[in-house]
Amino acid sequence: MKIRAQIGMVLNLDKCIGCHTCSVTCKNVWTNRPGVEYAWFNNVESKPGIGYPKEWENQEKWQGGWTRRADGSIVPKQGGKWQLLMKIFANPHLPEIDDYYEPFTFDYDHLQSAPEMKHTPTARPRSLITGKRMEKIEWGPNWEEILGGEFAKRSKDANFNGFEAAQKAMVGEFENTFMMYLPRLCEHCLNPACVASCPSGSIYKREEDGIVLIDQDKCRGWRMCVSGCPYKKIYYNWKSGKAEKCIFCYPRIEAGQPTVCSETCVGRIRYLGVLLYDADRIQEAASVPNEMDLYKAQIDLFLDPHDPAVIAQARADGIPDNWLEAARHSPVYKMAVDWKVALPLHPEYRTLPMVWYVPPLSPITAAANAGHLGGNGEIPDVSQLRIPVKYLANLLTAGDTVPVVRALERMLAMRSYQRAKHVDGVINQDVLDQVGMSVREVEDMYQTMAIANYEDRFVIPTTHREYAENTFNIKGGCGFTFGNGCSEGQTETSLFGSEKKRTIPIKAGV
Repeated sequence: MKIRAQIGMVLNLDKCIGCHTCSVTCKNVWTNRPGVEYAWFNNVESKPGIGYPKEWENQEKWQGGWTRRADGSIVPKQGGKWQLLMKIFANPHLPEIDDYYEPFTFDYDHLQSAPEMKHTPTARPRSLITGKRMEKIEWGPNWEEILGGEFAKRSKDANFNGFEAAQKAMVGEFENTFMMYLPRLCEHCLNPACVASCPSGSIYKREEDGIVLIDQDKCRGWRMCVSGCPYKKIYYNWKSGKAEKCIFCYPRIEAGQPTVCSETCVGRIRYLGVLLYDADRIQEAASVPNEMDLYKAQIDLFLDPHDPAVIAQARADGIPDNWLEAARHSPVYKMAVDWKVALPLHPEYRTLPMVWYVPPLSPITAAANAGHLGGNGEIPDVSQLRIPVKYLANLLTAGDTVPVVRALERMLAMRSYQRAKHVDGVINQDVLDQVGMSVREVEDMYQTMAIANYEDRFVIPTTHREYAENTFNIKGGCGFTFGNGCSEGQTETSLFGSEKKRTIPIKAGV
């Protein structure tokens, strides 16, 4: 058993209001520059819909993620090393700019410089790539916002797989329509397909915190990672010729601060915490024959941070004590492993994603309060939901409805219990017995998911520099200090031994 630690994230879709604050702040911080105008490391999609880029969930088209061979091994869906080599100069599964959208700005200067005229001057769109005027904006990163566009196009959503034609047509009717928001970012997977797809080996997963990054010096712009990532969260910078992706705001994470998207989230739907996992069992978990078993296989990877044997082995594997303490208070572990209300996004891709989601509940409760749903004991019957359980299962558990129903019922039970406690003044033990939870668990669940403080939602230990760097190379010339205490000056010479620096300068024309 080889224990590793990772900073994981949970997003509570029941509280997402679709304000796009996370997307805008992330854009302003990381991709507000030439070459990545079209890239959104974080974006919020309205479901059902084909998303951004178009049909990103259709892996028959993009060949992202992993596939299982007959001998039980797994290989990138777009092919192994030799197959990638054969199409390295012409990737047939690469999204085009039109699959994202042509980024644009407006002629704002015309509003001030226009001469006196009969009609009010307008700011017409102009392409940020070519600089030419655009006659019509055809698509955008949130084109389907709040169910925008006709259902005939949105019905290509891959999560409708398994729906009969009559069921899909019924959902398309105005009276039966449903909607949910889905914020998306890089999943920082335990078994990332992008790492396996890169011909130059430029993508790596950090051992100390699990963040997946791209070495800009090694990247050669082959773009196999773009098609290899099933979530389509790697973007090609056409200005620098390099691939870029969400870096999980690692400078903030190292300092014990949450990511920008988490910090600025208006609905407070995001949680960050440490998860311990057995790195030796990753291949075994990702290779299970039945796709519906992938969720349970990943759950079994996570280790109990309270177990003395796990603590002892983690210390032997070099995990600091403050990380173990953070793992014991991790809200992500509670929601994903203890209460099982958080679920992974498309586990059938076999990447073992580490950004999990709590399924939305608000439309269910509204319908139940209006008397539109039947009862199932002490809570509403989740088989009569406005959002089909099968749709949520296709999105979060590879089509297995059992974990989704369990998560929804536990959230309904928490609300029913708290309502009886605060309004009626009684302790409704029956509703907890129905979903297999104790009073202590439901109270902790309420504290975490409803009224958690800042320090309860973000339990992030600071990075230990002695674990993050190979300190042997800088012995005698640098102490374990904070800030810029190890600067060697502005010259290339140094009186002390230092790590070899290999950089390739990139000059981008303006």
